[in-house]
Amino acid sequence: MADRVLFISWGENVHGREERGLEVFNEAMGLYGRMQQEGRIESFDVALLNPSTGMDGYIALHGSSEQIAAAKDAEDFRAMLYDAALIVQNLKMTDGYVGEGIAREMEMYGRSISKVPQHT
Repeated sequence: MADRVLFISWGENVHGREERGLEVFNEAMGLYGRMQQEGRIESFDVALLNPSTGMDGYIALHGSSEQIAAAKDAEDFRAMLYDAALIVQNLKMTDGYVGEGIAREMEMYGRSISKVPQHT
């Protein structure tokens, strides 16, 4: 079960590169589908967001810690990021925790809180 997520978001297309933007998006969907079929990731989600948020969409790759680390280092994934960086603004990527990973992180956080004097 996936306990990690790799979150990739982007803003609007660079004006004049919209056609290439659509090509790169379709190529990315193909890549992530193959990665899922090959067991390189567990799953992925895609969202296209309404205007006004500053974020036009995101893709969330789900997997284990090992799968996400390997995905970030894979040549085909990195090449896709370079392609995307040339056609969208504000391309961002971060990783984090989902599913059972959240419970582990919150447990660690709780242990840290217990070490800090609390004031009311």
